[in-house]
Amino acid sequence: MHKTILITGGARSGKSRIAEGRALQLGQPAHYIATAQAWDDEMRARIAEHQARRGPEWITHAAPLDLIAALAATDGKGPRLVDCLTLWLTNLMLGNHDWRAAGQALLAALPRQTSPVVFVTNEVGMGIVPENALARAFRDAAGTLNQWIAAEADEVIFAVSGLPMKVK
Repeated sequence: MHKTILITGGARSGKSRIAEGRALQLGQPAHYIATAQAWDDEMRARIAEHQARRGPEWITHAAPLDLIAALAATDGKGPRLVDCLTLWLTNLMLGNHDWRAAGQALLAALPRQTSPVVFVTNEVGMGIVPENALARAFRDAAGTLNQWIAAEADEVIFAVSGLPMKVK
């Protein structure tokens, strides 16, 4: 069953928990494709918190850069949760990768998926205009990537205070 779901929201909006619940509704075992990289103790603690919340019905895959390969490797084996697109984008931009080409390749890969994919992303465009060029470039890139995935998605959910609001 091909299905693409995008769950977006602000920091600590509950989007990951909503996405985890949605992915498990689509089948088990579920595959958690993690894009985070643990560069410091604080990030290691965040990753550990996410891992502790998940139970044995999850199989975790690390994919900080090659998201398309992770989707290909897990396709046909149950629903996949990608958490999150904005960390993936961060990894691409900080590594001087062509994020536009990577995003377009991801878009092209989505219709070929046979198992559902649930994406988590951050809504970064609702705050003030960032004060530096890199932060503005990131905000613009995240907005563009989110729009691309939302256009392709079958469902879009906006998380607010732990509550899912269906957008599409």
